[in-house]
Amino acid sequence: MALAFDSTAFDTAALQSAAADLCRYGKQLYDRDWSPATSSNYSVRLNEHCCALTSSGKHKGELTPADILVVNWQGEPLTPGKPSAETRLHTQLYARDPAIGAVLHTHSKAAVVLSQIHPNSELILEGWELLKAFAGQTSHDCQMVIAVFDNDQDITRLANQVEQRMQTRQQGHAYLIRGHGVYTWGRDLAECMRHLEALEHLFDYQLELKRLGQQ
Repeated sequence: MALAFDSTAFDTAALQSAAADLCRYGKQLYDRDWSPATSSNYSVRLNEHCCALTSSGKHKGELTPADILVVNWQGEPLTPGKPSAETRLHTQLYARDPAIGAVLHTHSKAAVVLSQIHPNSELILEGWELLKAFAGQTSHDCQMVIAVFDNDQDITRLANQVEQRMQTRQQGHAYLIRGHGVYTWGRDLAECMRHLEALEHLFDYQLELKRLGQQ
């Protein structure tokens, strides 16, 4: 039975704008080697019920507006397209916090390697000047705690683990999945991209400390 898509659930102009932005940022992320081949997924909130999301299996350096679909918080498509298998990791964030306007999930070398070799369930970033790049942070003299989750192909179970942790700990700005990559978010794509760029440098710093035997 064919799905009945409901285009009245969102503003068409907002979707067109979000799709153009996701394609543009996707090219930037691919060019930086943070989203190789068809890996990664990105999204933008459209309203309190749904978001625009990259379709599954699309090359992130070659995205077009046709590769962007709309899903609700249950991960159900509201427009034609195949949602990413990791859709619920996006919608979990939007459902819990109306201030989140964009989510970027990427697979950079630094994020994947660090998540794989870090032995603990939390990565502590502290003392770095670049921590001031994150929303609400005005000093380097702080600790940022990045949760590290084991990779799990059961995305609903993983999304529930993320939610449970955020209910008992701070929501933060990002988390890692072992051997997989990083999720980060912000009030819009520009802030989200700023967070991601800062994280990539911070992950590189942490890896360099490990190479030097400082951690």
